[in-house]
Amino acid sequence: MKEIIQKKLSESKAARWTVLILVSFLMLCGYFITDVMSPLKSMLEEQLLWTSSDYGLFTSGYGWFNVFFFMLIFGGMILDKKGARYSGVMSAVIMIIGASIKYWAISTHSLDGETINFFGSPVAKQVIAAAFGYGIFGIGVEIAGITASKIIVKWFKGKELALAMGLEMACARIGTGLAIGITPMIATAFSVDGVPSLSKPILMGILLLIIGLISFLVFCVMDVKRDKQDVEGGVEEDEPFRMKDILDIIKIKGFWYIAILCVLFYSAVFPFLKYATDLMVNKFGVEQSLAGLIPSILPFGTILLTPLFGNMYDRKGKGASIMIFGAIMLICIHLLFSLPFITNWVFAVILTILLGVAFSLVPSAMWPSVPKIIPISKLGTAYALIFWIQNWGLMGVPLLIGNVLDKYCKIVGPDGATIGYNYTIPMLIFTSFGVLALIFAILLKMEDKKKGYGLELPNINK
Repeated sequence: MKEIIQKKLSESKAARWTVLILVSFLMLCGYFITDVMSPLKSMLEEQLLWTSSDYGLFTSGYGWFNVFFFMLIFGGMILDKKGARYSGVMSAVIMIIGASIKYWAISTHSLDGETINFFGSPVAKQVIAAAFGYGIFGIGVEIAGITASKIIVKWFKGKELALAMGLEMACARIGTGLAIGITPMIATAFSVDGVPSLSKPILMGILLLIIGLISFLVFCVMDVKRDKQDVEGGVEEDEPFRMKDILDIIKIKGFWYIAILCVLFYSAVFPFLKYATDLMVNKFGVEQSLAGLIPSILPFGTILLTPLFGNMYDRKGKGASIMIFGAIMLICIHLLFSLPFITNWVFAVILTILLGVAFSLVPSAMWPSVPKIIPISKLGTAYALIFWIQNWGLMGVPLLIGNVLDKYCKIVGPDGATIGYNYTIPMLIFTSFGVLALIFAILLKMEDKKKGYGLELPNINK
């Protein structure tokens, strides 16, 4: 580490890869908490008597504050105004606070049996409290995401930008994969009188977040050193944020195409993961304790593929074409998931692996394409706007799927009790998002040809 600091950091390969590791670890910790409850849907219904609609409402809480109170956009403004170090530490603290509220809501018995009128319908206070904590956490993890993106652009622009973004996303997917794969095991390991603990996995995530904050503080030390060296070397600082930046960004047609592509694509993947464990139990007959292992293949599969595709984009280009191909794969995979006669768990594994490939293709080209469309001085705000639009999907789609399951997809036993769910309609909904994503990927490629953004060109300057 001493040798790294002694060099000019902006030119040090070892320094920029160290920065990537430190920042990516915080994202790994954040995404573990993001999906820590995803494989526990059935346990929530058994222990806390939640319905699918309750689970959908809780999951939608992730985007409440980001969408309706524009917290993500404010976060982007803070990022461009105050810098990545400030917004990164702020986001980590917010994540810890939100996760702690979520932990309290799931672990406490003080809310048992209590309901609250939520927009005209009685909802358990525990669901609302958990969703509130999840919403606070959502502010932090989304601001951390845009902060990480701007940090990577700063340290890797003109170098291995797409590869670095791919590796950062791969680390985030490790967090998602761990959450989906091992959370049921953690819950079972901390069972009390044979009843799995729903709160202990959240507590483990909070401890990870604290370690992630410490790793980010180490990055801050390196970034301060680099900024001092840049000033001494006569490197110009970025222009400060202005309100006019938002108007400048939203006038760009290419920005809208990539933002809409983002919300459609992520709406077909992340909400799917929220219900994937339940899908494996209900459609493919996998045991509850093992059902999370199949969906966990998806994020773990992206660990190698996203950097691989990012490196390909860095060296060969074809970013818009990569996004089109990924959208086509998304359509085919969700359509196959919807077919009622495909019920063998082996097919579920194959389709999940293919979905992981699609999930690697699109983000590996999408995020590194944004700096080709938006100037770096406005990049934090641009990423914030894209994440804000994305959060409409991350908030609304889980709520939609939960309501659809309760109203149209229940499998009822002889005694009238719900014994499972038919996931055909939800999978067709996810398929429709893929179709729309394909349309906007094609429009983005056409706009690139017209405006010359360079989306089909390599990222590495030769």
